[in-house]
Amino acid sequence: MSEDAFDRVNQILQHIMEDTSVPRNIRRAAEESKDILAKEDEDPTVRASTVISILDEISNDPNIPIHARTLIWNILSELESI
Repeated sequence: MSEDAFDRVNQILQHIMEDTSVPRNIRRAAEESKDILAKEDEDPTVRASTVISILDEISNDPNIPIHARTLIWNILSELESI
C-alpha cells in the first residue's frame, strides 16, 4: 500500500524537480524528499512524516508558483494517508 503511494509521490516530485519555473530551493527540497522516500531500510511512516515536514515548510514559501504548491498539497494528502 505505502509503496504505491510512494511511487505516485515520486512521480509528482520528479515533475517538480524538472520544472524550471519552480525556484531552485523548492526543486532541491523535492529532490531531498525523493531521496528520503527511496530509503527502503527505514519504516514507511517515518519516511512519510519526514517528507511531510519538509514539504509542509516549503509549501508556505511565498515564491512557490501556484501549480507547484497544488502539487505539493497533493503529495501531502497522499502521504498523510500512510
